[in-house]
This record gives sequence, C-alpha cells and structure tokens, in this order.
Amino acid sequence: MRRILLVDNGSKRAESTLNLRRIAALLSERTGEPVQPVSLLHSDQIAPERLDGQPTETFRQALEQLLAADQRDLVLLPLFFGPTRALSRFIPESVAEVERRFGPCRLRIAPELCPLPEGEPRLVDILLDNLDQAAQEAGIERTSIVLVDHGSPTPEVNQVRRWLGARLAERLGPDVQLQEAVMERRPGAAYDFNGPLLEAVLDRIARENRGPILLSMLFLGPGRHAGPGGDIRDICDAIQGRHPGLQLHIAPLVGTHPGLIDILLSRFSEAENRPPIRPSAD
Repeated sequence: MRRILLVDNGSKRAESTLNLRRIAALLSERTGEPVQPVSLLHSDQIAPERLDGQPTETFRQALEQLLAADQRDLVLLPLFFGPTRALSRFIPESVAEVERRFGPCRLRIAPELCPLPEGEPRLVDILLDNLDQAAQEAGIERTSIVLVDHGSPTPEVNQVRRWLGARLAERLGPDVQLQEAVMERRPGAAYDFNGPLLEAVLDRIARENRGPILLSMLFLGPGRHAGPGGDIRDICDAIQGRHPGLQLHIAPLVGTHPGLIDILLSRFSEAENRPPIRPSAD
C-alpha cells in the first residue's frame, strides 16, 4: 500500500503542526488517499495537549514505523519553496540510516513548490491574493511592498524568492515599489545573496516615505518568524514605535491560501513519474 507523507521543516510552535495537519487533511480529501503529516525536526517537542491530544512524530520516527510495518512504497511531498539541504541531504541521509536497520524502501520525492527554472506562477497568484486581502482589510492602496522570507545559506533557495519577487513586481506594475528582505542570514559577504534583513529594510522605507507598507509573506506556516507572536510582528511593532503614524500591515501566509492545495496536487502527480531516490534492494 502506498503511503503519502507531507513533510515540512518543523517548528516548536503548535500552530505550525496544526496547520500542517490541516493541509494534509485537505490533500487527503482531494487524493482519496491518507496523507500523513510529519516534520523533519522540532515538532516532537510540542506537548500533545497543545495538539488536541495527538502527539507528533518526526520524519525519521514515521519512517521507522512504516518500514517496521512493512509499508515500503512511499511518496514524499515537500512543503518547501526551494531545493533546501533538507531535501538534498537530510532526508536521503535519514532514509539511508533507517534502511540499514529496517530494510530498503521505495521513496519518491516530489519536486519542491517552486522548482526552477520553470518556477510556479500560481505562487505569484497566491502572493497577490494575500496582498489584496491585506490591503482591502486595511483600506489602503498597494504602493510599498516588502517580500520577506526566512533566508537561506543556499543560493539556489534564495533564487526562488528572487524569481517570485521579479514576477510579483511585473504583476504589481511600475507604480508599486517592491523590495525584498530576509529574517535570517549568516554574516559575511559570502551570504550577501540573501539581501538585507527585514528590520533594516522597513526602517529605511519608513525614513524615506511615511506611506503604508505591506509585507508579502513567503512563509508556509506560523512559527518563530511568521504568524501570531512571531518575530515579524515584533519587528513591525518596533518600527512603528520608532516611526509613529507609520502604517504597517502583514499579509496572510502562503500556507493558509486554498490555492496551495492545487500546487501540491500537481507536485504529487509529478512524483508518480519520478524514480525512487535510490533503487530498492529488492
């Protein structure tokens, strides 16, 4: 029996796991097959009572249980925008370790959400919809926008934000100023490809122009940075404290948009035509 795993990076925040489970349930309805939500790391540290009494398991724990039960035909749907090291290193290394103890499996990994060079125009649609929603709720025009993501030490992952930012700017038109920022980046010139940190970008825009600023959120779920209680909200509050009267509005997350399910279904279809990450020993 084939098993479908929806995999994200993981978070210590319960809201992140609950959102992953919600997406998995919607995918299960559309595919007609069970979709198992698992995180690579961190989520097993969340107390079950914060997750409706249902404890979590990490990818490695889930894989061990599946292979122990002789369920070896697996499809992995990555909830990642780009080709992170989680996909190129962590997952294959974890699979190899588990296989040494439980025997081989047949694991096909679907493409990430925005595989380059083709990209994914539907993600641009989602970003636009979320910006429209935030602008309408705030009663403002889209004039100054900052596209923000987590940041990455991998240039190929950063190129996904660049690709989306370029297409988003085209769709917004010349009258809208679009800038990009990250929440995290390693120090040193070698990581300048990430661009500036969000707080520096917002502070500069606020000094130059007191008009409203919209944050376009290239995040899939709530966690340490995005969502209620995240760093981004704290940064916005600090900027508004330094610049009284500044309007700063945060758009919804990509992971809350219904269009994400259609993209994941497309990636699932593509996975069925992919070879396993490593030929099965049997």
